[in-house]
Amino acid sequence: MSNDMTTARADLLMIYQAALAAVEGERCVARALDNVERSTPLYVVAIGKAAVAMYRGALATLGGQISRALVVTKVGHNDGLLPSDRLQVLEAGHPWPTEASLAAGEALLDFVAAAPAEGQFLFLISGGASSLVEVLPIGVTLADLQRLNGWLLGSGLDIHAMNRVRKALSCIKGGRLAERLAGRSARLLLISDVPGDDPATIGSGLLVPQRVAAGGLDLPDWITRLLALGSPMPRPAAACFERIEIDIVATLDDAKRAAAEQGRALGYEVFEEVSVLDGDAMEVACRLSSELFVAPPGLYIWGGETTVELPAQPGRGGRNQTLALRAALALAGVEDILFLAAGSDGSDGPTDDAGALVDGRTIARGEAAGLRAQRSLIAADAGTFLAASGDLIRTGPTGTNVMDLMLGLRL
Repeated sequence: MSNDMTTARADLLMIYQAALAAVEGERCVARALDNVERSTPLYVVAIGKAAVAMYRGALATLGGQISRALVVTKVGHNDGLLPSDRLQVLEAGHPWPTEASLAAGEALLDFVAAAPAEGQFLFLISGGASSLVEVLPIGVTLADLQRLNGWLLGSGLDIHAMNRVRKALSCIKGGRLAERLAGRSARLLLISDVPGDDPATIGSGLLVPQRVAAGGLDLPDWITRLLALGSPMPRPAAACFERIEIDIVATLDDAKRAAAEQGRALGYEVFEEVSVLDGDAMEVACRLSSELFVAPPGLYIWGGETTVELPAQPGRGGRNQTLALRAALALAGVEDILFLAAGSDGSDGPTDDAGALVDGRTIARGEAAGLRAQRSLIAADAGTFLAASGDLIRTGPTGTNVMDLMLGLRL
């Protein structure tokens, strides 16, 4: 690999890391709570992939005012946070809910119910909350919930549509948890992982009313029958929402802005797409690759969340690895273009890899190991190919989740 290519790859990874740092949960929550005065007792609930980082931000600014706290995060995202007599720490399932997700849902209800009438709540919600905590309607089993989520994750539906379905089959989502506050005040700080930064979609809107029904989607009959078992959601004008204050503390735009600043600091001309990417990952890869072929030299920044339709037995990988490998096919043999696609949370699908950074020699490196890129894509096994080519990105949990970043570099 040439020195120019080695430097370019290092620069892209540095730009990606700068984007993550700008939306890291501890930093963003601490900034939002700086100089905020709240009377005790304060009860803190943090749920999501960034729950631990967000809780630490609250602890740094409001530590003495926190009476009790509940933190629920993805397995492996604990980052050394230890429970105590005032802190309950739980790990649950993601992207598929597990028995631990149901246990976390019951712990959440118990935590809220145990707070005194004069207590104030601080909720810290980030992406992943939809899977990590759940309370099911009577007649719905964990197996039903897992089957539903498996179908949703492979359906090609966007996150808004998926969370509309999840909310319909829940006793806490779609604003239903707000009813459990019994009139107590709450501040809700959100890290947005959804296009448009709609609070009702982030974490499936535990404390935010749903304004669009789950109807209108083309769902299998078995899902329609399940949804009929759900209870009505509170109306947007319901009294339970009157004392809830909502702030979004980190977004995809914040991450893209930081990436652009880092790119300029490294001497690149920067081109940023304002719109949020969505749609099929392989189709998006073809479009972005085509744009890079005719683009002038510089750094290109996109963000969003693509979708994949999975076969019955998918291999290793996620939407970003699929996106990167399909782009690598288009860029094969090209010596002056690099492309990065990675999740901001440090994971991609059911893997511990965030995504991948590919270049014009990715395909040759993977095929030298006896693999074929097109076969890997068809089998939803992009991760196996990218592991062989040496192009996977692994960050570990990042303490944030603002959708995915895509970076192109034309030398």
